[in-house]
Amino acid sequence: METYLLDWANLLLRWVHVITAIAWIGSSFYFVFLDNSLTKPTAPDLVGKGVDGELWAVHGGGFYNPQKYLVAPKSLPQNLHWFFWESYSTWLSGFGLFTVLYLFNAGTFLVDKSVHDWSPGVAIAASLGFLAAFWFVYDLICRSLGQKKNGDLLVGLGVTVFIVAATWLACQLFAGRAAFLLMGAMIATAMSANVFVWIIPGQRTVIAQMKAGQPVDPIHGQRAKQRSVHNTYFTLPVLIAMLSNHYGWLYQGPNNWLVLVLLMLAGALIRHSFVARHKALVLGQPVPWKQAGAGVVVLLGLVVWLAPAPQSAAQKAAQAQPVSHAQVAQVVQQRCVMCHNEQLQNKGVALHTPALLKQHAQAVYQQAVVLKLMPQNNATQITDDERALIKRWFEAGAPTP
Repeated sequence: METYLLDWANLLLRWVHVITAIAWIGSSFYFVFLDNSLTKPTAPDLVGKGVDGELWAVHGGGFYNPQKYLVAPKSLPQNLHWFFWESYSTWLSGFGLFTVLYLFNAGTFLVDKSVHDWSPGVAIAASLGFLAAFWFVYDLICRSLGQKKNGDLLVGLGVTVFIVAATWLACQLFAGRAAFLLMGAMIATAMSANVFVWIIPGQRTVIAQMKAGQPVDPIHGQRAKQRSVHNTYFTLPVLIAMLSNHYGWLYQGPNNWLVLVLLMLAGALIRHSFVARHKALVLGQPVPWKQAGAGVVVLLGLVVWLAPAPQSAAQKAAQAQPVSHAQVAQVVQQRCVMCHNEQLQNKGVALHTPALLKQHAQAVYQQAVVLKLMPQNNATQITDDERALIKRWFEAGAPTP
């Protein structure tokens, strides 16, 4: 019953997490587009009000005219909409999902003894430490380098080096799938912390200064802009880290940290191309697709690098041989049945009889052969030849005795 309830919690938290992430990412993408698409107003009334940029858009049968003030309007409107619950809800639901799936089952999901042999309790503490440490180091880099000459470049280089180092370390300590997810969670934590620590408090300070009749300190707007820009560049790397951990062939190799680094780099390059595109369209300049092209080249390089090796003559000969149920049943008995039997049926799947193995043949093929997700962290050391055996058996119609 406990496993059943955890599966429901997993499903519902994942649902909420996806919904809130769509809302947060959507608003983030929209405001980056808006900032980079504004044009200077020429109408005297807009200039007199302090409008620094405007945009005309058509959507849903109506016209919209968003306007941005350089610091703030001369008088505050009564109703202000704040964009923060999208961020907070995404992080809270994501951390809840991380707790239910990874922390509650740390011995299965966080720990891979072939990578690093430590206790589940220590692995839990280390994973939480990663989340906190990433934010503090990232924030220190931004505050110490951001105000220097070429500060944006220095911060970008510093954060990139730190992410590469953190990715390498995570892949040396945690199970591959957990390491990939943890990197996404670490960057996402920094994104939400940017909103919680700097962006929203800065906006509240500006409003308080205006209401008190004090001069508005521009540092709050500058800092909010810096962290918002970082958040939009983090978005695609976070998403690919979160998605890629569902594909065992990405994280099971000896250089899995480099695979993840290159995936995140491709995401950042592609995102930069779209950010630059908004500015180019406003200025009437050619759209700079070269960064997106570089990101695609990185992805194609990964496709070539991770491609399966050509089969040898012996392997091709083995492929032509029929596979009996007894051969597959022996592999399943050694590698799968310890978690899928009459007493323990993980995910409601039992494989200890010929009828049950036939019933779940497609799931076995998907999880063990196509995605290479099972066995979890390859705890039972299934071999590529054994996966190939299951593949041939399934493609032959999953024969039973």
